Amino acid sequence: MDKLKGKIAVVTGGSRDIGRAISIKLAKKGAKVVVNYFNSEAGALETVEKIQSFGGQAIAVKADVSNIEDIKNLKAKTIQTFGNNIDILVNNAGGLFARKTLQELDESFYDLVMNVNFKSTVFVMQEFEPLMSKGASIINLSSQAARDGGGGGSSLYASSKGAVSTFTRAMAKELGPKGIRVNALCPGLIATKFHDDFTKNEVRTKVAGSTPLRREGNADEIADLVAYLASDEASFVTGNNIDINGGLAFS
Repeated sequence: MDKLKGKIAVVTGGSRDIGRAISIKLAKKGAKVVVNYFNSEAGALETVEKIQSFGGQAIAVKADVSNIEDIKNLKAKTIQTFGNNIDILVNNAGGLFARKTLQELDESFYDLVMNVNFKSTVFVMQEFEPLMSKGASIINLSSQAARDGGGGGSSLYASSKGAVSTFTRAMAKELGPKGIRVNALCPGLIATKFHDDFTKNEVRTKVAGSTPLRREGNADEIADLVAYLASDEASFVTGNNIDINGGLAFS
């Protein structure tokens, strides 16, 4: 129950869906959680309230994690509340924003997608890594799209997540001598607002039917794997991009 007791966790994009499930799961395991959000204050506060309802400790901190000054503020608020030692960092913030073909892409859309998905991962890790020591764990959210190029119109999203996957491997090598583990998850079709917004129902039905388990995944299943990677039970697991897609695609 309390395998993460006494640990401090920071979860970017923790206001809903996968980020919320991760925040709640880590808190149920005993961690104190910083729930980062940008647009959804109400959602972040609801996440915090859910954690507090079972006796957990959490705060909500607004920060645009594609903005370095905001990341620094997130770090400062974390230190102010929970001290200057961080045990778990989950880079969950990200988005697809729209499906666009090659000829529909422009520079502003490129910057938006790459900054939110990849730049955020790089510079959140840069800010928080000095607060982490032996036994700490960083978990990045990549995607099955990083493996297979994604669905139609998601080329930049897939590419940004491919960058997250590669950066994860590089940081596992760089931070391993300090005893910091770095892994990423590559979720497949997970029942979240992401797919409610950007994936047609007939496509979801077809993909779920093609999955060996014949269903979509759910956010709690992602959170369970994050909690394992954050724990000492995964003390020799680093540098991995772990597929969690019901068997739809293999690495």
